[in-house]
Formats: sequence, C-alpha cells, structure tokens
Amino acid sequence: MKLGARQIITAVADPGSWTTWDTPVLALPADRDYAAALESARANTGLDEAVVTGTATIRGRRVAMLVCDFGFLGGSIGIATGERLTAAIRRATAERLPLLALPTSGGTRMQEGTAALLQMVRITDAVVAHKAAGLPYLVYLRHPTTGGVFASWGSLGHLTVAEPGALIGFLGPRVYSALHGEEFPAGVQTAENLYAHGLVDAVAPVAGFAGMVDRVLTVLAPPSHGAAAPLFDLPPAAGAWETVLASRHPSRPGVRDLLHHTAREVLPLNGTGQGEVDTGLMLALVRLDETGCVLLGQDRSCPAPLGPAALRQSRRGMRLAAELGLPLVTVIDTAGAALSQAAEEGGLAGEIARCIADMVALDVPTVSVILGQGTGGAALALLPADRMLAAQHGWLSPLPPEGASAILHHDTGHAPEMAERQGVKAADLYRDHIVDAVIPECPDAAAEPRAFCVRVGAAVQSALAGLASCPPDERRAARTRRFDRIGRTSVLAKAG
Repeated sequence: MKLGARQIITAVADPGSWTTWDTPVLALPADRDYAAALESARANTGLDEAVVTGTATIRGRRVAMLVCDFGFLGGSIGIATGERLTAAIRRATAERLPLLALPTSGGTRMQEGTAALLQMVRITDAVVAHKAAGLPYLVYLRHPTTGGVFASWGSLGHLTVAEPGALIGFLGPRVYSALHGEEFPAGVQTAENLYAHGLVDAVAPVAGFAGMVDRVLTVLAPPSHGAAAPLFDLPPAAGAWETVLASRHPSRPGVRDLLHHTAREVLPLNGTGQGEVDTGLMLALVRLDETGCVLLGQDRSCPAPLGPAALRQSRRGMRLAAELGLPLVTVIDTAGAALSQAAEEGGLAGEIARCIADMVALDVPTVSVILGQGTGGAALALLPADRMLAAQHGWLSPLPPEGASAILHHDTGHAPEMAERQGVKAADLYRDHIVDAVIPECPDAAAEPRAFCVRVGAAVQSALAGLASCPPDERRAARTRRFDRIGRTSVLAKAG
C-alpha cells in the first residue's frame, strides 16, 4: 500500500515535531479538465499540491523535509509544486538544516507541459546550492519514482536509499509500452536491481530511514578533539621481505577489522552512483571517537584486484568529503590493480590519474594509512594525503617484489633482494620522508589484531586533530612541498 505524505512524515519524524512550511499554492490558469482533476486530487488527499514541505526532528535532530504524495496526480511536478519545493530547499539552506527528500512521482505534470518540465532545473539548482553550502542532502526513493524527478533532484543525494520493491527508473513502463509496443524487461527498474548496480546505497523500509539519517548526522557532528594521540617511537626495522610476508598473512587485520575496533559509527555506501560496484573498495561515512570522516578502504578480504569501478567509487568518496566538509581517510592494502582487457578498456590508468588529481586538490584534511600491501598505481591513487602513515609491516612499491624481479632478473627468485634494494618497507618510507609516522606491530598485526587496530585508530585521530586548525590553502601548499622533497632529500643526504 502506498503511504501518503502525512503517513510518511509520521513514519520518519519524531512524534509531534512536524511544522509545515507550506503557504497557499500559486493560482495558475487551468482548463476545465485540469481544474477538475486538481479539485479531485485535493478532495481525495486533503492536500493542496503533490508535495508537502516543512521541518521536523529525527532522533532529536532538526531537519527539513520534502515529501511527495502519489495520490495527488501521481506526485507529478508542476509550476506550483516547483515553487514550493524550491522555496523549501532555499529555506533549509538559509537555516543550515540537513535536507531530506522523499519523492514518489511519475515526473513532470503533463497538463502544464514544457514549463513544468523546466521546474526540474529550478529544483536542481536549489539542491546544488544547498550542497555547495556544505549541507547534507539525503534521498529516500519511494514506489514509484520515475521520469524527471528521478532524473533530477531524486538522483543527487549524498546518501540515497530506496524502498524495497519500489519501481524506480527514468522511463515509466506504461510510456515505454505505448511507445515501443512491448513490455519493458522485468526486474530492471527495481530498487534491488539499482542497488546491485551501485545506483543506490541501501534498500530499506521507510521505518529504517530515520535510523540511517541519525547515523549520517552522527558522523557529521562537529569534532570534539582533545589532546593529540601520542607519537610512536620508530619500531625496530624488520627486513623488507619479512615485511612483505607479514603483510600477506591470512590473519592480518584489514580495513573492516580496523573499523570494528575503532569506529563509533560506520555507514557503508554502495557503488559509484553510475552503474558500477567494486567490492574490493569500501566507501563509508565513519565516526571515530572524536571525528566524522569519509573513509576509503582497500579491502584485503576481497581477492579480486581493483578495477576502474573501485577508483570511481574512490572519487565519489572524495567528492562527498569535499561537499560535506568532512576529512578524508584512505586505507591502502592492495596487491595491485586489475590487469585485464576490461580494466584497460574501462579507463583504469585514467581513473588512477584522476584519483591522484582529486586527492591533491581537496580542501578538506586528508590522512592515508598504508595498512599492509601497497602495490603500484592502485596504492598511489589513495596515497597523497596531508598526513601519510604506515603500519610497521606496511610497504609501498611500483610492483610486487616478484614483478620487479621479473623485470630486472627475468625470474621471481630475486624478490627478497628487490624488496630490500627498492626501499619499500615502512622504516625506509619514514627515512625518506614519504610517511610521517610508523605504527608499531608487536610483533606483527596478525598476532595482536585488536591492539594493532586501536593503535592505528589513535594515529589517525592524532593526525586529524593536528590538521583541524590548518587553513585549506596552507594544507594544499604543504602537500606540494612534501612531494617536492621526496627523492631530492635522499639524494642530497647521500651526496653529503
């Protein structure tokens, strides 16, 4: 059963907290049939238009809400509807409120034609300004959401959740059938299929949306930094090959273990938003003890190498960090990028380049952690941060040592020698001013997973605390200076 707008508000908002922002709708010219349809819709729904707007609290947090009612002319958007939505979005921006959109709509109101179609641009413009102000925009797609609504303000959420079983798509199946003389393929325009293709972040009943909103706003709460976590003494240096083997131990903790032991809140996001999912790359909104952040983590539990989709997911995370004003934390733990025809044709090299470019240009604080393996371009894509940390048995190399051995010696037997010669281990990275700190392992992370993860979490929070008061232009300039030093300082040291 489709819920009306008032029922949706009751299901999502705290009891008694709703306050409407709606004023009488614009009086527009209407022919006899359209005027009769409007009167019927008003009588049947008790509403004056297809959308209601206002403010409420969710788990005690004040938010603005835009709620469609499909019972009012199929939730269609006309000129008056666009006026109401735009006014509410702009008010939410002025009052610096998180904005929740809960559409259900067939799209543009056909009785008003082209002028109604252009309301989608107007509404989108207001949403873009809201996001540019660093304010969250969260979307719950209800059954059904199609047409111009899905193709504009329904597809711009920082977080997008869909109702189970909902029909969601651009071209409504009735229109497709009329235009093409056949039924649209079954199972394509469903919430679950959109999730499988990385177009929505979750599929959940409306009763669960309030909890997701609360979790997002928990992550976004201002930081409460105390004293910086302690600096670590440089641990005893292990051999490079010993480090490589330790990083590959099957019991070594990965990014999911790190979050389990250190995060107060983890809200995973799904896919690129452009039709792709790569499970080897974790994208999440995370609240550490003191700070909210966007986290990108290469997941060692997924054996497939990272492809272009993983890097596009990474770039989505970078955009989210920039739009929400959150720090970005990246966790590097990869045996390398995919080597395949699909990866090449999918633009792997270009996506690595764009990840690097996006990271170095971010205005928000950034911290990267080499948690384990750090191979080639897949590692480099998430590396260039304001603060770069490495676990004691983390390492960074253009290729795995076996690959370097194959290039120079035409075999893999010289891998231990190549690892030592190339200076890949954490102690070498620290010596060469590539990383800022080495996080101890006692004796290695596989033997003490919880304690190790807690130390990593403390190091990340210390780095974020140290960056919090630094202006963006100073952080960007410092990034440039640090990469100018790499290589040059070690050459000068040897010359001296």
